[in-house]
Amino acid sequence: MQLLLAAVVVLPLLGAVAALLPAPPGLKGRDPDQAVLRHGVTVTGAVLAASIALAAGFDHDHPARMQATTDISWIQALGIRIHLGIDGISLPLLVMTALLTFLCALYSYFHMPAGPSPKAFVALLLVLEAGTLATFAVLDLVLFFLAFEMVLIPMYFLIARWGGAQRQYAAWKFILYTLLGSVVMLLGLLLIGVKSGTFDMVALATDNGPKSQLSHTVQLLAVLAIGIGLAVKAPMWPLHSWLPDAHTAAPTVGSVLLAGVLLKMGTYGFVRIALPIAPDGMHTFAPYLAAFAAVGIVYGSLACLALARRGAKGDLKRLIAYSSVGHMGFVLLGIASMTPTGVNGALFANIAHGLITGLLFFLVGALKDRYGSTDLDQLAGRTGAALYGRAPRFGGLLAFGAIASLGLPGLAGFWGEMLAMFGAFKPADGLSRPAFLTFMALAGLGTLLTAAYLLVVVRRVCMGSKETAESNVTAESNVTALTAGSEEAAATAGSGASRTAPVIPDLARYEYAAWTPLAVLTVLAGLWPAALLGLTDPAVQQLLGGGK
Repeated sequence: MQLLLAAVVVLPLLGAVAALLPAPPGLKGRDPDQAVLRHGVTVTGAVLAASIALAAGFDHDHPARMQATTDISWIQALGIRIHLGIDGISLPLLVMTALLTFLCALYSYFHMPAGPSPKAFVALLLVLEAGTLATFAVLDLVLFFLAFEMVLIPMYFLIARWGGAQRQYAAWKFILYTLLGSVVMLLGLLLIGVKSGTFDMVALATDNGPKSQLSHTVQLLAVLAIGIGLAVKAPMWPLHSWLPDAHTAAPTVGSVLLAGVLLKMGTYGFVRIALPIAPDGMHTFAPYLAAFAAVGIVYGSLACLALARRGAKGDLKRLIAYSSVGHMGFVLLGIASMTPTGVNGALFANIAHGLITGLLFFLVGALKDRYGSTDLDQLAGRTGAALYGRAPRFGGLLAFGAIASLGLPGLAGFWGEMLAMFGAFKPADGLSRPAFLTFMALAGLGTLLTAAYLLVVVRRVCMGSKETAESNVTAESNVTALTAGSEEAAATAGSGASRTAPVIPDLARYEYAAWTPLAVLTVLAGLWPAALLGLTDPAVQQLLGGGK
C-alpha cells in the first residue's frame, strides 16, 4: 500500500520527464505526435490502475485511520517530513483525479487541441496530475503548499498555449489571482508551524483541544490567511472572477481538470487544515464563510440566467463556469456549518461536481468543435444545433448532464446539496441558527434558479428555436421530394435549409469511451450514496472530534 501511494504520486512526474525525451525506436510508430499522446494515455492509465488498487486494498472498516503512510525526514532543521497517507476523505478525491486525468488523456489522443508540440502538452498534463494527486496525499503543511502551487504553472501554459480567444489574458488572470492568494496562505501555514513546533497535519489535528499550543489569536490569523488562499482556488464569491475567463479560454481538457480537480483543492484544504487544526478560528469565521457561500450560490445562478436569456450573446462555457461558483458555494456552506452532516455533504458535493461538470465541459468542448461556436444565441438560432433532431445521442447526454447538475433526486448532484443545507439547518453549537437558516433559504432559492437556467439551456440547445424546427421540416421535405424523384421540387424546398443548416455528427466511439464512465458514476453515486458517505463519515467524525 505504501508503494502504491508513492507510485500514484511519483509516476506522473516520471512520465512527464519521459514524454520530453526522444521515444525509443520501437515505440515511435508512424507518427511521433501520436506516440507521445499514446504515452500520456499509458502513464495516466497506470496511475488510475494504481489508485483503483489502492482503493481496493484500503481498509474500509477503519476509514478514519491514515493508511498507506510514509513518514521520512526531509529537512530535519525545519521539521519538514515527506509524510504521505490517505483516509476516507482523501481517497475518493485521489481516485477521481486519476480517473479524470486518464479520460482527458484518452480524449486528447483522438482529439488533440490545436497548439504547439504534443510533447509539451502531455508533459504539462502529467505534471498537473502529479501536483493534484500530491495535494490529496501529503500530510505535511509545507509539502501541501508545494503541491498546491505545483499545479499553477502547467495550468497556466495549458490555457496560454492551447486555449482559445483571450487565452493570454485569462492565463495571466488565473495565475495572478492564485499566486497572490497562495502568498497569503503560506504566511498562515508558517504561522501554524512556528507556533506549534510542527508542520505535521496529523499531529496538529489531534492537538487542537484546550491544551493546544495555538492560541485563539493565532488561530484567527491562521484561518484568515489560509482561508483567503483556499477561497481563491475554491472559488468563493467575490474572489471568483478569474474562473469564468479561465474556463472560457481553456482547451476542453483544461476546463475539465480545472473544474473537476483544481477547485477541489481549495475546499479540501478547508476540511483537512482549517477545520481540525484551528477549530476556534474556524468557528469565528464560519458565519462569514457561510454568508459568502450563500451569496455565491444565488449570484452564480443569476449570472447563468442572464447568460441563458435570448439576445444576451451568452457563452455556454462561461455559463457552466458560473454554475461552478454556485455549486462550490454549497460545498463551502456545508463546511461552514461545522457539523458532520454538512461536511459530509460538502465532500459528496465535491465528487458530484467533479463528475458532472467534467462531463458538461467535455460535451460543450465537443459541441464547439462540431458547430464552431458556444454562443447560445447561435446555438438556438435559425442555424442552431437542435441536438435532439441532428445528434440525438449527443443531445440526450447533454440533457442528462444538465439535469444531474440541477440536483435531480437519484443522481449524484442531489445528495451533496441536500446534506449541505441540512447542515446549515442545524449548525454546530455556538453558531447563530437564525443566520444559518437564512443562508439555507438562500441556498434553496439557488437550487430553483439552477433548475431554471439549466432547463432554458437544454430547451435552447437541444430543441432550438421555432425557426430551427421549420428549417428541419424544410430539410425533411427535401428528402421526401428526392425520394419521390422530383429534383426541382427538392431544390426549391431545401435551398435555404441545405445552405444554412450545419451537419452535427453524433457521438464518436472515443467520446463514448471518455464520457460513459462519468455518466455511469453519476448514476451510481446518486443511487448508492452510502458507498461514498460510508468512507467520509467516520473520518469526518474523527476530524471534528479532535482526532478522537
